[in-house]
Amino acid sequence: MSHTPADLHYTDSHSWARLEADGSLSVGITDHAQTSLGDVVFVELPEPGRRLSAGEQVGVVESVKTASDIYAPLAGTITAVNEALADAPERINEDPYGQWIYRLQPDDLGALQTLLDAAGYQASCVG
Repeated sequence: MSHTPADLHYTDSHSWARLEADGSLSVGITDHAQTSLGDVVFVELPEPGRRLSAGEQVGVVESVKTASDIYAPLAGTITAVNEALADAPERINEDPYGQWIYRLQPDDLGALQTLLDAAGYQASCVG
């Protein structure tokens, strides 16, 4: 089983969310997801300012093998995207928990508690 940081929140669609000091969330894909995808060759970044519903499709991560949709962990507004991934998408393979794809200002920060913790996420990966 791959490393799953305990300080992050997870979705069953293999995204992670990290609460930042300003109340926003940094969102990326898990180590399990990048391992399953293989070598990432392209990341479709969402538009800053876009409003999202929880579970809404946000973008796409493409690898040499397949493409996988990225879904919003919570409802909110995209405040930033990681432009560095446009030129170097392989950074996701190198450091999946250090490479956020976008930042989200959630409508309801309390909804973060509806996401999986590290143990719950790991259990969902083996089921």
